Amino acid sequence: MKNAIQFGAGNIGRGFIGMLLSQAGYRVVFADVNETIIDRLKADQGYTVHVMDTEVEDVPIRNVTGILSTGEEIVEEIAKADILTTAVGLRVLGFIAPAIAKGIQKRCADGVQAPLNIIACENAIRATSQLKEHVYSALSEAEKAYCEAHVGFADCSVDRIVPPVRTENPVDVVVEKYCEWNVEKASLKGEIPNIPGMNLADNLMAYIQRKLFTLNTGHCITAYTGVMAGYSTIDKTIADPEIYELVKAAMTQSGDGLIQKFGFDREAHYKYIDKIINRFRNPYLQDDVARVGREPLRKLSADDRLVSPLSTARSFGLPVDKLIIGIGAALHYNNPEDAQSVELQEKIVAKGVKDAFAEISGVTDPELLEQVADAYGKTESLFKR
Repeated sequence: MKNAIQFGAGNIGRGFIGMLLSQAGYRVVFADVNETIIDRLKADQGYTVHVMDTEVEDVPIRNVTGILSTGEEIVEEIAKADILTTAVGLRVLGFIAPAIAKGIQKRCADGVQAPLNIIACENAIRATSQLKEHVYSALSEAEKAYCEAHVGFADCSVDRIVPPVRTENPVDVVVEKYCEWNVEKASLKGEIPNIPGMNLADNLMAYIQRKLFTLNTGHCITAYTGVMAGYSTIDKTIADPEIYELVKAAMTQSGDGLIQKFGFDREAHYKYIDKIINRFRNPYLQDDVARVGREPLRKLSADDRLVSPLSTARSFGLPVDKLIIGIGAALHYNNPEDAQSVELQEKIVAKGVKDAFAEISGVTDPELLEQVADAYGKTESLFKR
């Protein structure tokens, strides 16, 4: 049996990547700092994924265990792994990189010739490349040369909605039926892993931006307008006709930029948008707007799901007014339990909307900054219920 390590035993790790790896016949070792989850995985050696759609399916997952990502045991596991995946959040990659580097150093010292493929399954552009930089900073030139020969760092895009639904068993997880995992084929080392549900991509950047600037753009605008309108979940928010019209129009404006940039078929992309919105309507997920809206500073940054699609569409001279309204709604996000939300509101109070947004997003164009400030002023009257 082949060995897989999944850094991050959260909902995405268990309900998406770990699930696919287990179903493909891998022994899956979850590595995390959450002792409660790790102890339960070690004890049960499995869990259940509840697929919530018009038909509910319970999928048993077996051949799994757990270890603390901060312990020495992780180095031994990396030394014998065939594949290593992550679902920890972009900001955490730098914290797990030293352990990965130690595992690679042991493989190098032991003369392991078998390939190890590393795939960071994060909601970000080229997350694996960023992880590789962190790992390489801890390696010698000889160890880097070993990596070039035997360790693949493959970027990917991931797409599955996994809401934080409480289950009787804390390691069970609720997911939607839809999932998509596209992995950059050219970066894999050795024999291509046979993992049903993992699609091999030649033009990965197109897949990454299609997902990030369609699903994630629409998802967060739905969340931010939903918070303003007093809705608690994504499905209730998208049922509001005015919000639905805005979200679809913003996703279309983002999509028009992608069509120009990558040459996507227009009709096919518009159908993709409709498919995404139908996923938002899924009442079985009970996806919390606060979960989707969390960390607004990251989501308002230059390369993320709001500013980047706006910049792309604008670079082709395309309309972006609905995307700007989405940004205006995001700037209103005020959640005392979210540190980034608190910081966002403090910046707006201290600097004003234009200067705060300029600092967060890197936008310097005076006309665009004025449009964002105007949208910020209008959104409250548009969506307050």
